Amino acid sequence: MTTAGAATWDDLLDGEELAHVETVPATDARIAPLPEDLHPRLREILPFDGLYEHQRAAWDAAASGEHLILATGTASGKSLAFNLPVLDAIARNPKDRALYLYPTKALAQDQARALGELRAPNVRAAIYDGDTPGERRSQIRRWANLILTNPDMLHVGVLPHHDRWADVLHNLRYIVVDEAHVYRGVFGSHVGNVLRRLRRLAGVYGAEPQLLFASATIANPGELAAALGGVDATVVDRDAAPRAERTIALWNPELLDAELGLRASPLGEASRLMAALTTRGLRTICFAKSRKAAELIHKFTVDRVDSATGKRLAPYRAGYTPIQRREIERRLVEGELLGVSATDALELGIDIGLLDCAISVGFPGTVASLRQQWGRAGRRGHGLAVLIASEDALDQYFMREPAMLLERRVEAAILDHANPRVLDGHVRAAAFEAPVDDADRATLGDEALERAALLPDLKHTKSGYVWAGRDYPAGRFGLRSTTPDTFTVVEAQSGTVLGLVERERAYSTVHEGAIYLHLGESYLVRELDLQARTAVVTPYSGDYYTQAKKDTNTAIEETLRTERRCGLDLSFGRISVTEQVVAYQKKSVRDQSTLETVDLDLPETSFETEAIWYLPERAQLDGLEKMPTLLGTLHAAEHSMIALLPLWAMCDRWDIGGLSTNVHFQTNRPTVFIYDGHAGGVGITERGFNAFEGWVSDTARMLEGCPCNDGCPSCVQSPKCGNLNEMLDKGGALTLLRRLVAASTSAT
Repeated sequence: MTTAGAATWDDLLDGEELAHVETVPATDARIAPLPEDLHPRLREILPFDGLYEHQRAAWDAAASGEHLILATGTASGKSLAFNLPVLDAIARNPKDRALYLYPTKALAQDQARALGELRAPNVRAAIYDGDTPGERRSQIRRWANLILTNPDMLHVGVLPHHDRWADVLHNLRYIVVDEAHVYRGVFGSHVGNVLRRLRRLAGVYGAEPQLLFASATIANPGELAAALGGVDATVVDRDAAPRAERTIALWNPELLDAELGLRASPLGEASRLMAALTTRGLRTICFAKSRKAAELIHKFTVDRVDSATGKRLAPYRAGYTPIQRREIERRLVEGELLGVSATDALELGIDIGLLDCAISVGFPGTVASLRQQWGRAGRRGHGLAVLIASEDALDQYFMREPAMLLERRVEAAILDHANPRVLDGHVRAAAFEAPVDDADRATLGDEALERAALLPDLKHTKSGYVWAGRDYPAGRFGLRSTTPDTFTVVEAQSGTVLGLVERERAYSTVHEGAIYLHLGESYLVRELDLQARTAVVTPYSGDYYTQAKKDTNTAIEETLRTERRCGLDLSFGRISVTEQVVAYQKKSVRDQSTLETVDLDLPETSFETEAIWYLPERAQLDGLEKMPTLLGTLHAAEHSMIALLPLWAMCDRWDIGGLSTNVHFQTNRPTVFIYDGHAGGVGITERGFNAFEGWVSDTARMLEGCPCNDGCPSCVQSPKCGNLNEMLDKGGALTLLRRLVAASTSAT
């Protein structure tokens, strides 16, 4: 498709829904010659005689024995940049081993396919993950010199059984960590410890592997490499790849009720646009923020197109079986599919062929993530990238202020490998793998040795700290959540396993009466068996979805910092949060109206985390101090601040929780809490503490710009509110935040 072909979508971009349209011009590639010392047989099979300048810079750093992090845009050839040094080493010495880590199985499959097609000399590549048959595993350990896996398998399937991996570890030359920007928050904090355990065991077997990281464009690649791997890495971040011309459109669904802030459904708008594009033969990917939304967009799009086009559309998300995933990936790569609606499982670097259009439904939480998604558009020439706004406050803020989105720097990825909630399990696992002593400070870090001395299930011996238990500790916890428990979703008639849901999500997503979506089909949850950890579902054809209602309580455990900011006492510290799902609402898919509220009886869950909390002064609450105005003011301020925190920290609003109360039992005053939604915390609210003045100012500006009078989903209502958005006072919140901004301004 050429630039002239852009006219094929021009008529779709002229409605009142368009908040902003611009065209980003194409850029040319900057080329460097192939390295002269590249192995001759490897040079022979390469279908080109030059590299992008950043690929050559990566080669030079790796050839010098340096650890490396490459941070460039989508489709910039990062895979080739880290593959070349690895393939060159194996071409020279087939006994050298390389371990490639991917955050998803789909990415490992994709890279294995690409390596197979390349036919590099001496390379014996194999995937080793949870889907690998048992009888193949020992064969791979003996035979493969390039092993593709994921951090979860490394954590529980490789490191605890390192004696079986002795030859691999002894000859381990390279550790490749692709899509490194994904490793942030809780997951990244875990992976940082897994990589330290891997480096330590490689050292035990006499190897010192080089780490090669590849990341999307982020603000702090060097810091990320240090946090993840515990190494100083050379940063290569000057992207020299060519870019096709791209049209960017910000699409705001029609405002149906200005006072209620009700807009046409973004899922409906996405399906309308996707139907129009795919009907014209334009290959389109549509990213949604949840599994449920991806399924609904697929369903609505199929309803809008003819049957022939409908057969060339598919949804894609986590939770599918390996066979289902491989089939969708194959159809994408081979061009059989015209359109796919996906969660961010497909945002990553999987090669899904040449796409024309990328639609993002709702801001995905970070500018870096949005650019990753948009980078899918225009692989065949002029591309179209669209952000369809939800009613969410941050989305609407960007629709009113496009420059705040399009000119914004990408965020920094934050993680905290030393968070004791994360670290303790890995210290136990390391002590099981080999005694932990002072020599391990270089790899595991000082904090690991400090924690080892405090853990009762470690025994101090002459050799160091050793595991005193009978099981193996890595099996006790997973990397992607704060609990290892998962619930299995089973279809009642056939007994088919449809998917897996983490325990902390199960109570709010597969409770009895919930609507669960899978492969475009709706299922009603008939029973949630807490003992068997099973949700039993049956097919369902209704037109509503469900939203859980939660009771939440907080208790301050330790205040770490308190400062006078914006005219009030602002604190940062550790709190405990107790949640209980007590009911759910049935809501209409078409207009989000509430059809029914149903009570539930489910267990409480508790976790410790980091939070900021602030206590407005009496003068700042003047005229707002009476109930219910006071509670509505604090609740609305909490919601709107949560909505804007992703502008300051690399997170999604779903990573953040909050609680506001007219009298907290410990402060005895009106108090607003905003906390990391993950046990232990990962630095999100600490970043908010450090940027409090700017954060409050942005929030006040967002409230001022929203056209409603009394509060709506575009300012103070939250899609995840455990109180179902009851008791919210927009005017009170704006008054309070303006007073905070004024206090901040007068203090400077």
